[in-house]
Amino acid sequence: QVRLVESGGGLVQPGGSLRLSCVYSGSISFINTRGWYRQAPGKQRELVASITNDGSPNYADSVKGRFTISRDNTKNTVYLQMNSLTPVDTSVYYCNLQGRTVWGRLFDSWGQGTQVTVSS
Repeated sequence: QVRLVESGGGLVQPGGSLRLSCVYSGSISFINTRGWYRQAPGKQRELVASITNDGSPNYADSVKGRFTISRDNTKNTVYLQMNSLTPVDTSVYYCNLQGRTVWGRLFDSWGQGTQVTVSS
């Protein structure tokens, strides 16, 4: 079983910053991709940013230059630094992990989500 716990969401004014954290645990043998997604009310979940095992990041066009994904393997944590936030960024943000367990089984796991609200 792979468990993900997000934190760091909250209310921030336009132009502000937040850093989301995702701590993962479980019987993980290998992680292929770490990612952050978001879902606003009435909309589909969308990829915000991801980072592969070799450290290559990928960003949605809407967040390029504002958001940065990073990882700390020693802490089993994935981060999403969000700068220059706008009301459009208001969503529930979800952490996602894809990889393989110690028993050789593939996994695609999600956290419970953390609310980010950008408003004055």
